[in-house]
Amino acid sequence: ALVGLKVVNEQGEDLGVIQELLDTGANDVLVLRGERRRLVPFVSGAVVKSVDLAAGVVTVDWDREF
Repeated sequence: ALVGLKVVNEQGEDLGVIQELLDTGANDVLVLRGERRRLVPFVSGAVVKSVDLAAGVVTVDWDREF
């Protein structure tokens, strides 16, 4: 359900679109495709701040430079 959603950080910067989820055992990792590939851990509360399925947007606490 998350694949294809747009990911933005809390500053409103577009980080890419979720291409896939990797299961690492400890937590899932979002694989994002945008101007470059990003790996963002799916840690609810700490990293993932909100998932708005209706709007198709996931908001994360993640620096654009990571």
